[in-house]
Amino acid sequence: MIRSDLPPAFAALGTTALVRTVDPASAATARAAVEAEIAEINRTCSRFRPDAELLALNAAAGRPVVVSPTLFTAVEEAIRAARITDGRVDPTIGSRLSELGYDRDFASLPPEGPPLVICVRRFGDWARVGLDPLTRSVELPVGVALDLGATAKALCADRAADAAAAATGTGVLVSLGGDIAVAGEPPVGGWVVRVCDDHRAPDVHHVVDPATGRPAAVVWRTATVAAATCLDANIASTASLILGRNAPSWLIEQGLAARLVRPDGTIVAVGGWPEP
Repeated sequence: MIRSDLPPAFAALGTTALVRTVDPASAATARAAVEAEIAEINRTCSRFRPDAELLALNAAAGRPVVVSPTLFTAVEEAIRAARITDGRVDPTIGSRLSELGYDRDFASLPPEGPPLVICVRRFGDWARVGLDPLTRSVELPVGVALDLGATAKALCADRAADAAAAATGTGVLVSLGGDIAVAGEPPVGGWVVRVCDDHRAPDVHHVVDPATGRPAAVVWRTATVAAATCLDANIASTASLILGRNAPSWLIEQGLAARLVRPDGTIVAVGGWPEP
C-alpha cells in the first residue's frame, strides 16, 4: 500500500532525498518508485553496507565475477567517467578513500578523532578493469578496490527520476543530496532550482585527486554543472574540482554550463551560465 501522507524529503544514501511532481496527486507513487531505486543502488553499490554487492566484487579482485545488471551498469558508467575525464574521476581509488578515513557513513563518525597519517601514491588502474557485457562480468586487478561514490548517486538520481515519471505519467524532479535529475513533462516555466552553498566549517576536501592520492587542492569550494543527465553533470563537477584553475577551459571544451565558486565566495560563470 502506498501512503499519501509522506513528506517530499527523506533521508537516503547518507544524505537527503527530495521528490517533486508536477501533479501533486502523484507524489506518493513517485516517492515509492524513487525509494525502490535508492534501495537497489544501496544494495549493490554501497561501500558501507557489509552485504553490498560491491564489497563482494572488491574482495574477488583478480578473477571475473558475474554481477547484477545494476552493478554492471554502475561500474560501466564509472569507467566511462574515468575515460572521458582522462582518469581524473577514477573509481579505482576505493582503497585510498579508506586510508583517508572515508570508510564509513558520516553519521557514524565521532565528532573528534586523531589526525590522519597518509602516504602519497598515484592511481590509474581504471584502464585495467575488465568488463564483459556478454557475460555481465567484471574483473578487477589484484589490489584494486572500486569506489562508485563519484557516480552511483547521480546514476541513481537519473534512474529514480525515470522510474518515477514512468510510474506516474507526470513530470518529476529528484534530488539526492544536490544531485538533481528530471524526467517527464516539466511544469509551466520549467523547474526552478536554487543554487546556494554554505562553507562556514571548512575541512579536508572529500574529492581525491588520482594523480596524487591526496584530497584535491581547494581552488573551487563548489562546482555546479548543468548537463543532459545528472550523471554527466556530476562527472563534470567532480572533474572540475580536481582540475582546479584549468576547470573553466575544460568545461568550455565539453560544451557545459557551470557555476564555480572560489573559497572567498567569488563566482565564475562558464559556458552560458547566468552571470551573478
